[in-house]
Amino acid sequence: MAEPERTLGDAAELLAGYLDHYRETVLSKIDGLGEEELRTSRVPSGWTPIGLVNHLAYVERRWMRWGFRAEQVERPWGGEAEWHPEVGAAEVIAFYREQCEHSRRIAASARLGDLARAGGRFTEDDRPTLAWIQFHLLQEYARHVGHLDIVRELNDGVTDD
Repeated sequence: MAEPERTLGDAAELLAGYLDHYRETVLSKIDGLGEEELRTSRVPSGWTPIGLVNHLAYVERRWMRWGFRAEQVERPWGGEAEWHPEVGAAEVIAFYREQCEHSRRIAASARLGDLARAGGRFTEDDRPTLAWIQFHLLQEYARHVGHLDIVRELNDGVTDD
């Protein structure tokens, strides 16, 4: 998915467009890797490409569903399985896509200045705006897409966008 149009001036549309751009870029970075490659770490900290995708699914869930909407979700932090999923890559990708779609629907139903609900991740005195949460997600994606760039290059030399 391409970056949003350069002439786009609506902040909500621009932010949603960039989030979707990075969400799809994550999947493009792992496209073509087999199950073994997806579960092999190339870095000293030990994370794997599929572990990073699973982490990002939990990030979406943690910030948008549990955070902004205060939905009571099971294991918002994911535990050990967040970075080391115990299911196959196809299931991780489906979970990731599902969480991204939840996030899209939540964002589309709110305004950037709306405050997160209390009772999930946030207390009554600590409720960020939707804009703040989405910008946080955007920087998280930008950082992790860079990580995937490096790991993919180390894995098989692919350096495409």
